[in-house]
This record gives sequence, structure tokens and C-alpha cells, in this order.
Amino acid sequence: MNLDQYPIEGRFDELLTPRLKARPGFGRLVATLEGLGYKELAARRRDAEQAISTMGITFTVYSEAGNIDREWPYDVIPRIILNNEWKRIEKGLIQRLTALNMFISDVYNDRKIIRDGIFPEYILSTSKNFRSECIGMKPPMGVWAHICGTDLVRDNDGVMYVLEDNLRVPSGVSYMLENRRLTKLTFPELFEDYSIRNMDGYTVQLFDMLSSISPRPQDYPEVVVLTPGIYNSAYFEHSFLAHQLGAELVEGSDLVVGEDDCVYMKTIDGLVRVDVVYRRVDDLFLDPEVFRKDSLLGVPGIMRSWKKGKVAIANAPGAGVADDKLVYTYVPDMIRYYLGEEPLLPNVPSYRCGDDKQRRHVLANLDRLVVKPVDESGGYGIVIGPRASRRQLAQAAKQVEDDPRNYIAQPVVTLSTVPTLCGRRIEPRHVDLRPFILQGDRSYVTAGGLTRVALVRNSLIVNSSQGGGSKDTWIIARSRE
Repeated sequence: MNLDQYPIEGRFDELLTPRLKARPGFGRLVATLEGLGYKELAARRRDAEQAISTMGITFTVYSEAGNIDREWPYDVIPRIILNNEWKRIEKGLIQRLTALNMFISDVYNDRKIIRDGIFPEYILSTSKNFRSECIGMKPPMGVWAHICGTDLVRDNDGVMYVLEDNLRVPSGVSYMLENRRLTKLTFPELFEDYSIRNMDGYTVQLFDMLSSISPRPQDYPEVVVLTPGIYNSAYFEHSFLAHQLGAELVEGSDLVVGEDDCVYMKTIDGLVRVDVVYRRVDDLFLDPEVFRKDSLLGVPGIMRSWKKGKVAIANAPGAGVADDKLVYTYVPDMIRYYLGEEPLLPNVPSYRCGDDKQRRHVLANLDRLVVKPVDESGGYGIVIGPRASRRQLAQAAKQVEDDPRNYIAQPVVTLSTVPTLCGRRIEPRHVDLRPFILQGDRSYVTAGGLTRVALVRNSLIVNSSQGGGSKDTWIIARSRE
């Protein structure tokens, strides 16, 4: 397909320069795309769609019309990032999660960061995700967030920024792995032309990390994946990961806490002790004895077992205190405070609406900023000022004034673009990236991540729940061009 008419239009495109020349290291992919006609690309897309249907790769969209299962939206053209850039990103992600874990441990114990005036106490006292039930807890190795999905975006300046950290029950890693399988089916020739860093070892690393936090030292501890059930939007992922880990996929009713405060799994052969629970259930539904009394998704007594060191839970209850867009604005300060280092990855510049001076600036410039509620996810509640109506801006202003602590604002990040097969043409579409970081007795970062793509032209909303798609992400160790 001809890329001569590829409409970059002043955006930072990751594959092509403004003069429509391939960026260094990407020439073979450009040559391959230009050498393939629409019929061939369309055929490869159909092959991928057939594979998605056959493998049952789905996600659930919640709507007023009910919960709708949809096949995973996948674009056949991969995204490429050079390894020399990725090495710096890896170090920055590990640095960031290390500081976040130190912060979580600190706020549930000594609170030195508050006493030293680095982090305001009021943010904790008003946090929806701070769990007083976790005060005094010290999980193994001081790690609370064992699995983190950090969202990265590249702006028009070409710099990769951290948009947010997902520390409660981060999702998407199964789709990242399945995207790689699909690309091997659709573009096998490119795997001969490029040396692409492998990401297939993620589940091995995940099992090793989960094993490292087991309260019983053994080579193969009993690990279970706790799911809310088949109606959860990420149930495909829960099932996928349990299968890959060789772990049992369980619901709350499959587990019981014994008189010895250990967690047991019900089996046809009797009760089997569980060492590690990889939970995909939110805190408030985890234990009806401690949190929501009406929860049927959790396990009565599991918090008691965790506090007594009889079972490990990943991510630990209470880790969500750092999964907050207001807390996010303090992460660079955390890195300097706990590690004595400068952040390797920059935050997107942010305004805290709880600060009077910053709030006034936000309200005076709503039409130029992006306003975000601090506790929402999936792109919900966001108001993009330059694209909002007067009514939407007025409503956003009222929400900020009524509950300033619950909002931050940021300048519009244009988001870099990558070539995407849209209809009968290859066009630029905006993307973000979610790599996954593991932390236990050591740290690990996926070689790439889940690239989410806005399939609607000029849209900045990449979330699959709102019409976004996805791509395979290649970290090129070296080019054979």
C-alpha cells in the first residue's frame, strides 16, 4: 500500500518522519507495508479475526443495554520501539514501582513522608482507597503492589511520559500476549527480518514472583487466581492467566478459612491449603467480615489469614492507596525522597484542583485542559477541554468547585500516532502503551506492553471499553536491515 499520502498533519508519528521517511531501524516494516496491496493486508486481517474468534479472545463492555461480550479489537500492523530507548524506560518503571511500594508501606506504618512535609496528610484522610484495616501490615519484602500496569504516552516532543499507575487489579496482560501470537500468524516474515525481544516468559516470571511471597518456602506453592466470575469484563484474562500459571481459577465460594486461619481450596479430594491468592477482586469485595458485608465475591476471613501471615495476596489489600491520580502527581517527589534519585520517566505536568491557586488556573483555562477524576479508570469521567461543549465545560467547572480534591487537570497530550489499517487505507491513529512490572524478590518488566489504539480518527480515547483497539508492540533488539 502506498504511504505517500499518509496524513501525519503535524503529529509525532512513530514510524514515519514528517517527510514520510522511515525512522531509523523501521525501514523493513515500511518496505513490507508498501509492498503489500490492500487485498493482502485485508486477508491477513481476516486471518487474525478468525483466530480471535476461534480462540475466544473477548472482553466485556458494560452498558445500559446490558453486559456485551465482544471479540478483541486487534490491528495487524505492529508498533515498534527501539531497544536503546526501552532500556531507559525499563529502569524508570522499576524505579517508579520501587518508590510507590515504599510509599504504600510508609503510609500504613511510620508515615515519615507526611511528617517530613513531602506528602499532605489530608490526601490520605480523604482517599477512597486507603484501608485503615491495613495499618501496621508489613507484607514480605515490603512489597504491596506486586503487579503494576503503568500507562505511558508519547507527546509531540517525542518524549515518553507516565500518564498513570494502575496498582489495584491491573488488566490487559493477556491481550498483550495474545497480540504477539496473532502477529506471528499475520506477519511471520517480519520475525525473520527483525530480532524482536521475547515476551512469552511473562507468566513464568509471574509464577516465580508469586512463589517468592509464599508464606511456606517450597518450589511449587499452591497458587490460585481469584475471579469475581464469568460476568467480569476481564474474565477471559483471569481464565487465561490461571491456565498459563498452572493455577486453579477460583471464585470466593471455592475458598474457606479454617480454624487455623489458613486459606483452603475446596476440591473433590477435600481441602487443599492455598499459599498465594492472585486476586482480581477489588478490596471492598474481598472479605465480607471486614469490608462490604453483602459481598458474595470474596472469602470470609481472608484478611485475618493475610494479617497473620498464613496466606499471601497479590496485589496486597490497600495497595490502591497509590492508585490515585492525585497521588500520581507526587510520585516524582517520592522517588527523590525514598531513593535519592531523579525520576527517569517524567509525569505529564499536572494541576491539583485541591490547591486554591492551581484550581483557579484550571477553572480559567478549562477549554485548554483535560480534567480527570482521581479515582476513575477506563477513560470514564474525563473532559477534554478543547473538544468539550460549553455545557460540558460548565458541568466540569461545577464538579471541580464542588469536590476539588477529586480532580486534577493536565494539558492536552496529543499522543503519538502509528500506522493502522482503517478500512481500505493505512492511516495514523493515536496510541498509548501499558507495560507490566512485577516486583517480589526481584523486579521484571515486560519487553513491550499492551498498545491501545484509538480507532476513530483524531480521537484520543484508546480504551477498549470506549471503542479502542490494540496492537502488538515490538522492542527491536537489533535490526538486520
